[in-house]
Amino acid sequence: MMATTHILGYPRIGAKRELKFALEDYWHGKIDQNELKAIAAGLRQTHWQQQAEAGLSTVVAGDFAWYDHVLTTSLTVGNIPSRHGEGNPDLDTLFRIARGRAKNECGCAASDMTKWFNTNYHYIVPEFEADTQFSLSWYQLFEDVAEAQKAGHKVKPVILGPVSYLWLGKEKGEGFDRLDLLPRLLAVYQQIIQKLAALGVEWVQIDEPALALELPKAWKESFKLAYQVIRGDVKVLLTTYFDDVVDHLDTITELAVDGLHVDLSAAPQQLKAVVEKLPSQWVLSAGVVNGRNVWRTDLQKWQETLAPLKADLGDRLWIGSSCSLLHSPLDLDSEEKLDEKTKSWFAFAKQKLSEVSLLAQALEGDAAAQQAVIDYSAPIKARLSDTAVNNADVQARLANWSPSLADRGADYPARAKAQKAALNLPLFPTTTIGSFPQTNEIRVQRRDFKAGRLSEADYNTALRGHIKDAIERQERLDIDVLVHGEAERNDMVEYFAELLEGFAVTQFGWVQSYGSRCVKPAVVVGDISRPTPMTIDWSGYAQSLTDRKVKGMLTGPVTILGWTFPREDITREQIANQIALALRDEVADLQDAGINVIQIDEPAIREGLPLKRSQWQHYLNWAVNAFKVSAGSAVPETQIHTHMCYSEFNDILDSIAALDADVITIETSRSDMELLNAFEEFHYPNEIGPGVYDIHSPNIPSVEQIVDLLEKAKQRVPAERLWVNPDCGLKTRTWQESEAALANLVTAAKQLR
Repeated sequence: MMATTHILGYPRIGAKRELKFALEDYWHGKIDQNELKAIAAGLRQTHWQQQAEAGLSTVVAGDFAWYDHVLTTSLTVGNIPSRHGEGNPDLDTLFRIARGRAKNECGCAASDMTKWFNTNYHYIVPEFEADTQFSLSWYQLFEDVAEAQKAGHKVKPVILGPVSYLWLGKEKGEGFDRLDLLPRLLAVYQQIIQKLAALGVEWVQIDEPALALELPKAWKESFKLAYQVIRGDVKVLLTTYFDDVVDHLDTITELAVDGLHVDLSAAPQQLKAVVEKLPSQWVLSAGVVNGRNVWRTDLQKWQETLAPLKADLGDRLWIGSSCSLLHSPLDLDSEEKLDEKTKSWFAFAKQKLSEVSLLAQALEGDAAAQQAVIDYSAPIKARLSDTAVNNADVQARLANWSPSLADRGADYPARAKAQKAALNLPLFPTTTIGSFPQTNEIRVQRRDFKAGRLSEADYNTALRGHIKDAIERQERLDIDVLVHGEAERNDMVEYFAELLEGFAVTQFGWVQSYGSRCVKPAVVVGDISRPTPMTIDWSGYAQSLTDRKVKGMLTGPVTILGWTFPREDITREQIANQIALALRDEVADLQDAGINVIQIDEPAIREGLPLKRSQWQHYLNWAVNAFKVSAGSAVPETQIHTHMCYSEFNDILDSIAALDADVITIETSRSDMELLNAFEEFHYPNEIGPGVYDIHSPNIPSVEQIVDLLEKAKQRVPAERLWVNPDCGLKTRTWQESEAALANLVTAAKQLR
């Protein structure tokens, strides 16, 4: 019998983002709930059929979510914030929790959203109160299992484990620990297991990704209770991913489960320790096909690695994806514009299904499969010596890397004095974060240009018109430091990926971020260099239209790295350093073109933190250094800004300060400037632009509200180091909203002066 093959989850959005468009049509009232559910059911059937046709032993059910799988878990266990209703929830309850409710209904705020571990996927944060009660309230899991069984599939359901679910949430109110709720929660998990057993399920996958973290003692010890209580008549595969679980193996191997899944793509070094401690009756699921990247798996390497283990474990060795394939684009066959060599390096989610099956066949000794594994792995091995991948000039530049690259030649006080003389800005200078509204006109022109319906000359003329309009609007508003508005940019990372050597950009490589929000990350395919200047023409044109200072706008090296699919043959640090050198050249060229205010955005710097806190400092050291190298070509008179979106800064403030940006702009309006407390206590030395209004809301802040926020900011940061700006870019807002808000922002700054 062939080894059991499976995946941990599959993309939901559809090959043509059908779920995205259906959700948005439902929210806008264009389709009803029955039509929405029919589209979702069709997608599930298609995805199960793809898994079956690839030869997997089981299909996975329970991975489908209307918004995100953590929110699905909240509804399943009846954890509904009281402001969104009581009793059994319905689909609209789910959407209210995720998206909030209109003010003319009740003003019920959406729950918080944050990143799923160290991925670019998001989840709605569960809220817990001391008296939170749980009950089985949402039956989607069981309906999906029955639906797959009716279609003739053998099903392995997946649920988020109870300990990880509690870990991912937050307490509402003081005086209690959400871990104390575990016994109540386990009663519902018992019911879930019982219902799955009644459906004839043999194995259930219970995800406990929190085991990849360095957990407090109480949380670590809670797993034993959890799995003693929920043990039932279904076999349990305890699933871990995103990092190794070596430090928790003594805990894991005492649990009442029947098997363990480990992520050997993210942490191959754990295999030996896991095998040594694996209980004799357990199965071991080897997650060797990377669910978080687009690279073809080197199946030959894994066949050689796993062959001795297969001989020892026999049918107790399962083959699977490292984590859910949710984090991968759906189907490589849709990519018609990638050159064949580049395409031969990739595998999207659908192709990864076949990788799992092929590796299992080869491990069974099938000669044809073993030859197929060799042939399949050949392109990945060949690219390692490909001169298009390994750029000699980039390698030579990295070989000459020195600490002086990060040195701007003057400390902040000296730079501040030089910049004050060069820029001649007033007290409380006003600016924006970079982007202005991406109007329908801009989007249509970009689409027509890419489709060949609009010539490059006509497209560039249109873009200059949008830039001129943005400059004129800002001058009328009397903003001090202007931006060109970024009309030419489709995305803050993809734009640069299209202009830098070493990236591939896909047509349909969409990945779900949350709900209906999808992103299309570029792929780092080779050494990165900058063949020509990327932003000089647009920023230079904008500067030619005004006597005021115009900011050059760049995306930082860590954010470009974090929001793309990285190479797997070199480290993330090496990739960041290559990007930093390219951006360093861009900063120098902007400066030579007369742009002496330059913003290098790094919203992803905190997102890149390793899961294990003990590894943070190494990452922060190279991440900070990459930023400093990017800015290192700036002379003291050039003012370097950086921007960071919604982040918890407290635990990395020393690294934020180490960036040594002349000005940092951050979100503080939602917290009523409380976020600045951390900067005050830390004695942050440089200039700060605390966002004075929330750009994610259509609400227009009043002058009084902005003045009030800035008065609070003045209590924490000296007035001479304060800037006045929105909390993020205005790309998603209308011009009417933007101009009204910015007019009040400027008036508030003038009042404070």
